[in-house]
Amino acid sequence: MKANMGSADRIIRIILAVVMGVLYSQGIVAGTLGIILVVAAVIFAATSLISFCPLYPIFGLSTKSKE
Repeated sequence: MKANMGSADRIIRIILAVVMGVLYSQGIVAGTLGIILVVAAVIFAATSLISFCPLYPIFGLSTKSKE
């Protein structure tokens, strides 16, 4: 796995994951939608930690700067 996520992308995903987690934990979003948000939050956090998004190569994308 070659890193394909830039710093801004990683920060945005972490912020979104935290917001989704808070929405679910506070009971603002519940039920099926809440579970979907939690799963998305876990995926966002995991991809941010490893700096790799498996969908980016499929679409030929990369947010990592060329050095």
